Amino acid sequence: MADEEDAKEYRWESGYEKTWEAIKEDDDGLLESNVAELVARAKRKRAALKASGAIQLGMMRHLFIIVDSSECMFLQDLKPTRFLCVLKLLEIFVHEFFDLNPISQLGILTTKLKRSDKITVLAGNQKKHIETLQQLRNSSCEGEPSLQNSLEMAINGLKNMPAHTSREVLVLFGSLTTCDPGDIQQTIKSLKEHNIRVSIIGLAAEVRICREIAKKTGGTYSVLLDDHHLKELILNQVQPPAVAGAMEASLVKMGFPGGTTSAQDGGAVSDSAADHAPAYCLCHIENENANLVGSNGYNCPQCGSRYCELPVECKQCGLTLVSAPHLARSYHHLFPIKPFIEREYIPEMTSCFACAKTLSEAEPNVYECGICHQIVCLDCDLFIRETLHTCPGCASDPIKAQMKTK
Repeated sequence: MADEEDAKEYRWESGYEKTWEAIKEDDDGLLESNVAELVARAKRKRAALKASGAIQLGMMRHLFIIVDSSECMFLQDLKPTRFLCVLKLLEIFVHEFFDLNPISQLGILTTKLKRSDKITVLAGNQKKHIETLQQLRNSSCEGEPSLQNSLEMAINGLKNMPAHTSREVLVLFGSLTTCDPGDIQQTIKSLKEHNIRVSIIGLAAEVRICREIAKKTGGTYSVLLDDHHLKELILNQVQPPAVAGAMEASLVKMGFPGGTTSAQDGGAVSDSAADHAPAYCLCHIENENANLVGSNGYNCPQCGSRYCELPVECKQCGLTLVSAPHLARSYHHLFPIKPFIEREYIPEMTSCFACAKTLSEAEPNVYECGICHQIVCLDCDLFIRETLHTCPGCASDPIKAQMKTK
């Protein structure tokens, strides 16, 4: 009986890993390089798990971000405060979100004083969202949040979205309580009926209702460890989630406007765009201080409405206006590159194919493409998977790589 009691461990004692044993000093007696390598390897494992290639992903996303603006967001466990730290990280998230999901739309909600407020509507203009987040820094945090009111407002904005798009909600929740006017179980039922996926990031401790909402709607629920972990959790939402199994493929009507007289997108000036007469820009028609009349921009091919930037949904006819590079940037989500094979270093491996860095025994593992069999280092493997989205070996000799796949 005594042996059984000794063998039984507490929950916080079981499965304990001595992570400090993996950290070793380098030649200069420093730990930074070894810690950075461990972090990079952990990122690679997570990226390899996501890049299965067998999961159908959504190219068009509609996402509402709900930010807790209650009194608890003034706490300073995240510097300078929880609220300011979240807003700063959301600026990075908005930029990354539209970089990898250029034909998606995003909106921002806040909750305080037992109610919810819509800060920005669903739109694809990242500049407007970032400016709004910067203006929120001067707002006050007070009262209690209402999770139910926020989710109901998100449902009203997402339930009429097309069935071929993904409907998502990301909640950044710092409070341990929520003041709701009704039965939140009915709200969860409504979320499931409209196929809305809710992911929640807790800023304090685990809350049971938050885990229940995320589980029943197919989302994720995480609680941060520190500000670096919070940034990682938020940026994990940049990748599009797996679509529902019942979602069917459908054709989406899109418009591709002609050239532009502005060089902001790196394109050449076309004669057709240069000859356009000044017209009202519907992008800024709600802004009283904006210059509504101009000769630069894009004309909707269906109704002729003028817009100064893409992508955008035409306010007159509802047509989605995009450019070819926007579709190209969304394409790699559907066909991610396969994880590279991890190999042990041997003297015959002289240099990394991508960055030409000399490989040595100090880097015990290298990574080989299963198609072109080129060797890359750990840093290049992460860069290829997170930024480049294509193997440089296969891209340098596509015909040979295509023959090997066959």
